[in-house]
Amino acid sequence: MKSKNKQVIYWSLLKFKDWNFYIASTSKGLCYVGSQNKSFEELSEWATKRFLGSPLVEDDEYLRPYVIEITEYLEGERTNFTIPFDSNGTAFQLAVWNALCEIPYGQTKSYSDIANFINKPAAVRAVGAAIGANPVLITIPCHRVVGKNGALTGYRGGLDMKTQLLELERRGTLNTE
Repeated sequence: MKSKNKQVIYWSLLKFKDWNFYIASTSKGLCYVGSQNKSFEELSEWATKRFLGSPLVEDDEYLRPYVIEITEYLEGERTNFTIPFDSNGTAFQLAVWNALCEIPYGQTKSYSDIANFINKPAAVRAVGAAIGANPVLITIPCHRVVGKNGALTGYRGGLDMKTQLLELERRGTLNTE
């Protein structure tokens, strides 16, 4: 059996309208969705930290099921994902990421809401850190978390990407040029 940190990471560049971002998968499922219009270096640095020594292999065909579902989401044709994930994190991070998946399409929750949902009401800052560590943007919808007052707060993909994703869900489609 292969060691967890030596598994192959397959990657592809997903292009949708004026968006370009890298996605990656292990044999278990989607493990990474990159920031909008960032370089390959973002994926490479993440993989080095999480899967030290694992080869990165470009394979558009292997990533096709993930590209299809993410593209359907960006086109406003999908509101949830059925693809498998390979989410590697602490038990706390996994609890937070699972809570994010419970936020309905088109709605937002605050960091406090997530902390309460996982029965850790005093852990708001830790919830924020776990959300910031989410490796699979869009598909685990950390963009749906906003400040207690409704203000947009940090997002690994940048506030512009977060704004566009929230607007997509409000409208039901991503209208970029």
